Amino acid sequence: MLTVFVATFAIFLLVILGMSLGWLFKRKAIQGSCGGITTLGLEKVCNCPSPCDARKKRMAEEARAAQREKARIL
Repeated sequence: MLTVFVATFAIFLLVILGMSLGWLFKRKAIQGSCGGITTLGLEKVCNCPSPCDARKKRMAEEARAAQREKARIL
């Protein structure tokens, strides 16, 4: 059982090392191949006509933060 664990751990380490080779040699971060959903012209992950409650709350918090930043006196 320990042999399977050690072999699996070694394989995972090799995979992680392989994925990080670009950063190790070129200092280039790992990135997606397609550029995400913004390349498809979508602003949000779901295709709902109206945002969900969590999204509405996050948008309200962002608006309040923007108002606070705008009203802040330096």
